[in-house]
Amino acid sequence: MRKSIFVVIIALAIGFTAPSLQAQFLGARIHNDFIDTSILRPPAGSKVAIIVFEDLGCPSCARSHPLELQAAAQYHVPILRYDFPLAQHIWTFEGAVYARYLQDKVSPKIADEFRSDVFLSQQSIGSKDDLHQFAQLWFQKHGQKVPPAIDPTGALAAKVQADYDLGKRLNVTYTPTIVVVTRNNYQIVCGQKDLADPTQLVPILRAAIAQTQTTPAAGRK
Repeated sequence: MRKSIFVVIIALAIGFTAPSLQAQFLGARIHNDFIDTSILRPPAGSKVAIIVFEDLGCPSCARSHPLELQAAAQYHVPILRYDFPLAQHIWTFEGAVYARYLQDKVSPKIADEFRSDVFLSQQSIGSKDDLHQFAQLWFQKHGQKVPPAIDPTGALAAKVQADYDLGKRLNVTYTPTIVVVTRNNYQIVCGQKDLADPTQLVPILRAAIAQTQTTPAAGRK
């Protein structure tokens, strides 16, 4: 009996640490390295959403960003965008703080425009000084005034750090990590070793929407 109990405990431990078998909206089921998938949910009032973890200095994020915006607009689904600034990109944490300032103090739409323009200007931003000069010109061009201190209390930086910590909790290892989620399921578009094609966002999104229209609510697999 003791041996049987020991075997069960070991099996449970393996189950908690091994990669999960990801339910799919489209294509074959695959293993992934996510850990705490409880955060993979659409916001209240939405059946489907796109979750993105991105770094403003990541070229792959720059390529996928317009595809995300286009898909969200076309299919009327929200994007839950999280900053995941990589340590090797010395300016991207502060870039995310600028974007968060615009998101919280001006509008999410203006923040998206800022992110889009940062992505387009990646090659000309190599330092924090470059970022500050870019932001000054961008704010002026868009009728905004840069405050003397963009984040005097550190509250915006704390929100960026919270995004990053959430990504670590999920076990984000690649940027961009893009996931289509429903209330009961999710499918990774980008963010795993063998998943790096953002053009798959639209077909996966369409399949997720179709599933919510034909499948009754059930517990997450």
